[in-house]
Amino acid sequence: MKKLYDLAVKTGSYTNGSGETKNRYLNIGAIMEKDDGGRMIFLNRTFNPAGVPTEQDRESIIISMFTPKKNESANEPDTAPASDSDIPF
Repeated sequence: MKKLYDLAVKTGSYTNGSGETKNRYLNIGAIMEKDDGGRMIFLNRTFNPAGVPTEQDRESIIISMFTPKKNESANEPDTAPASDSDIPF
């Protein structure tokens, strides 16, 4: 499987040392592509969308897709489930 995107939600913002406002994100999963071209979403099971800050009166949240950094895409992602053959029992 190949990781196509990291999935993240904005959890807030901060001001860095030079006075520039930056957004803070939480990685919540990934979009993966199987060998046959099918795509899947792996979502961290502990992620609770109710905890994501939103504008008043919004019923939805925005999930951003980021291209993985080159050094991360070479490694197997933590969000990929183990196959039956990987389980030692």
